[in-house]
Amino acid sequence: MAVYAIGDVQGCFAELIKLLEALQFDPLQDQIWLAGDLVNRGPNSLDTLRFVRNLGQQSAKVVLGNHDLHMLAHAAGNHEFSHRLDTIEPVLNADDKDELIDWLRHQPLFYHDKQLQFSMVHAGLPPEWSIEEALDRAAEVESVLQSENWREFFQHMYGNKPKRWSADLTGWDRLRFITNCFTRLRYCHEDGSLALKFKGAPKDKPAEQKPWFMMPNRASINDKIVFGHWSQLGTGQYDNVFSLDSGAVWGEQLTAVRIDPMPYEWTVVEADPESLPHAKNKTAAEKQRWL
Repeated sequence: MAVYAIGDVQGCFAELIKLLEALQFDPLQDQIWLAGDLVNRGPNSLDTLRFVRNLGQQSAKVVLGNHDLHMLAHAAGNHEFSHRLDTIEPVLNADDKDELIDWLRHQPLFYHDKQLQFSMVHAGLPPEWSIEEALDRAAEVESVLQSENWREFFQHMYGNKPKRWSADLTGWDRLRFITNCFTRLRYCHEDGSLALKFKGAPKDKPAEQKPWFMMPNRASINDKIVFGHWSQLGTGQYDNVFSLDSGAVWGEQLTAVRIDPMPYEWTVVEADPESLPHAKNKTAAEKQRWL
């Protein structure tokens, strides 16, 4: 069995199929890990969801990203943060919408494979959390998302506060902090608090901020983690962490890394800008506003 971790698809279904063909992916033997943001901004979120769902849990491991949660918020009736570049309506209008939404909200925020000793998250981990603590924190949010009262979560999810982890956090503040770490985090301030506003590349970052995976004394520093979410960072290996988002939705690339053997093997396919509605003639500043 081969295990491939893949970056943000964001509805780029043609690119996903092209990548799987390049990998010679066999769903009866192999496994793909999808690091969140299956949907939105790309042209075909509906077929992407249907395809991954039909692969089954044995062949496809998924974690939720911020765009996945954004679509779930719409399904829950919260349209306050709608964006003119959203492309989620085909999913929300599909005959099988209820089945797809139910499947998506039952996906985890954090995944860990004990045998491979690899974890997957969409965005990142705060410096205080070990892998075991991350699994526990993810379960707190997952229990709400998978409950009959899941719609209420999306009335409280959006927002940048609180910025600092404390075991004393309770209620929606606690769940919002956990969600922001797993689905939105890129940088931390030097004191370990979340820095959610700046979304650009490390070369342009404010001096007092560090990428989450470069925080000193990070509890997960010895653990292998794959993540997406950060197209301006690009793909690469940073000690034990692997960045996977190569900007397919911007007409750039979709990337996979095989994580079950060493050395790790990277595979890249080029996206087709002509098929992607938002990929043409966009400056870096415009892209950053969309992230």
